Amino acid sequence: MSLTRRAVIAALVGAGLAGCDARSGSAGASLSTSTPTTPSDIERPSRTPHAGRRAAPEPAAPAMTRTAAVARYGSARPTTWGFDAPGVLTALPPSLPRSQRAIALTFDACGGPGGSGYDKDLIGFLRSRKVPATLFINSRWVDAHPTVFRELADDPLFEIANHGTRHRPLSVSGRSAYGIPGTRDAGEVYDEVAGNHTELTRLLGRAPRYFRSGTAYYDDVASRIVGALGERPVSFTVNGDGGATFTPEQVHTTVVAARPGSIVIGHMNQPTGGTAEGIATAVPQLLASGHHFIRLSDAR
Repeated sequence: MSLTRRAVIAALVGAGLAGCDARSGSAGASLSTSTPTTPSDIERPSRTPHAGRRAAPEPAAPAMTRTAAVARYGSARPTTWGFDAPGVLTALPPSLPRSQRAIALTFDACGGPGGSGYDKDLIGFLRSRKVPATLFINSRWVDAHPTVFRELADDPLFEIANHGTRHRPLSVSGRSAYGIPGTRDAGEVYDEVAGNHTELTRLLGRAPRYFRSGTAYYDDVASRIVGALGERPVSFTVNGDGGATFTPEQVHTTVVAARPGSIVIGHMNQPTGGTAEGIATAVPQLLASGHHFIRLSDAR
């Protein structure tokens, strides 16, 4: 039986989607909650735009300034917290006919201590079978793999999406998920989204369309801020690798049970996990049963 979003809550408490750092046992340990972070506070090595794409002459500003975001949302009080806050994409749009049997594979690259690996076997398999996917990439992972990032961004199989600046759950009240401290207010939500939005826009020459928070947790106010910044917040339908903790057999069983319209989440930053091997056996079985795979932006 497929692990749905609700089943994951019960099955993965304590490990869950902290899987970006799960194998080090230090999920979120590098995230300080004592000092607000703005995009200008984050030091990154200089980079040149990757070949084949024209970079924007200057980093494109987000659709809203930090001051405006705080003024509009700073006093708003959230009423929801979890994977499926209002406005968060948890499955492919209903307008996409289920008869197409489309499934969206999405993989997170989280970065940070214990989370900056690169699963080249997973990416190699997707390329060998010409399976498209949406890659949610954190700014810390880009810093660790600038050359690989450029190769992925140049590959038409893959769509690059925003996985945040510091990989934090998205809250306006400081709520945490799986032991990872969330953003504390509207300003920190802005920083988490806009910092990497600006950097990805500079590198890609266009703005990313989708955003997934660290752990995929949002409150409803934070979700609205993501939308105001011009990106669609995304969660998932099926947790394909249990936050990078599943064995290959568990990955296979979970992914192969995905229904048409599902958004499957996995990780591409844990090469010693079971994700690549499980995906490599599940995808051919899904293809043989008439399913096909799309990037999120391919859903019309």
